[in-house]
Amino acid sequence: MIGWTLGRYLSARFLLTIAAVFLMISGMIYVVDFVELLRRAGNIQGVSAGEIAYLSFLRVPSASEQIMPFCALFGTMATFVQLTRKLELLVARAVGVSVWGFLIPPIVIATAIGITSVVLFNPAAAVMKRRAYAIETRLFGRNGDRHDGTTLWIRQKSVDGEAFIRAGQVSADGTNLSSVAAYVYDRAGTFEQRIEAQTGKLQPGVWQFDHVRVAEPGEQSFAAGTYLLATSLSPEEAVRGLIAPDSVPFWDLPSLRVAAETAGLDGTRYRLQFHMLLARPLLFIAMVLIATAFSLRFFRFGSIEKMVSGGVGAGFVLYAAVKFGGDLGGAGLLSPLAAAWSPAVVASLLGAFALLNQEDG
Repeated sequence: MIGWTLGRYLSARFLLTIAAVFLMISGMIYVVDFVELLRRAGNIQGVSAGEIAYLSFLRVPSASEQIMPFCALFGTMATFVQLTRKLELLVARAVGVSVWGFLIPPIVIATAIGITSVVLFNPAAAVMKRRAYAIETRLFGRNGDRHDGTTLWIRQKSVDGEAFIRAGQVSADGTNLSSVAAYVYDRAGTFEQRIEAQTGKLQPGVWQFDHVRVAEPGEQSFAAGTYLLATSLSPEEAVRGLIAPDSVPFWDLPSLRVAAETAGLDGTRYRLQFHMLLARPLLFIAMVLIATAFSLRFFRFGSIEKMVSGGVGAGFVLYAAVKFGGDLGGAGLLSPLAAAWSPAVVASLLGAFALLNQEDG
């Protein structure tokens, strides 16, 4: 087993290297995003560079969160390569410490970083991302374009039945719609009415549509000044189709999933995001195992560049597998549990197997 002194030394080396990689990549993301936002804001009057810098600062944590697994991979590989180059691992092996002994510090650090990123960093990044979205909507319009024509669809269930509401535009708080069309079904699933309105407003327990034309099957359409449609949606639930699950803090995902399913919305994406966050510490451990398997070769054996390139490639393959599994889970082809956990579990097993084969034959 590894001693306390050596364990602290290795833990500090891994933590500092991973933090340095994270800060370096985050800084690069910030510079690129800041320059891009400056370009987009070039023709907008009254927008200062300080405001753009603040907007970019709010956007960076959500992007940096996505590259955290690579920080664990690159940081672990860089640390092991440096320890190997300076023969420090050779000395550790000479006193009887096996690879499983000096794997304890990076695994502990990766687990701690993974848990911290889920319970602390993710909620902060989600809040900052939503704040950035509000500022970006004010500056550039919805989705960054004042002339964006993206349609919002809202599905709801109420005491009167089910309704599908289409809106050409929606306010940032989700309470005001324009260019509205609503398709209303009774509790038995029979189509009742099509409602077209110039504007719609969400009030407690009801949608209020103004300047309305109502069409019913087999009946002549008629105009009305106001039409009230019962609803159980909150403003946040109304615009949930515009808010990606990765914009929701970790602690709010279970309650939002329950609320979405209660309102008749699909809560699969929120359950998938919740399990992907729970699996993140194991994903970090898998990255550490992969990095270790590809970075313990002694320099005198040569081919260090090929080994490091292989580790980087394996890390990218794992990241692609995580994204692919997430896409399958979001499409309903895999259960959220399997889609979120299987890449990290399989990668951890493969990394451990590679180390067993490499170190113990």
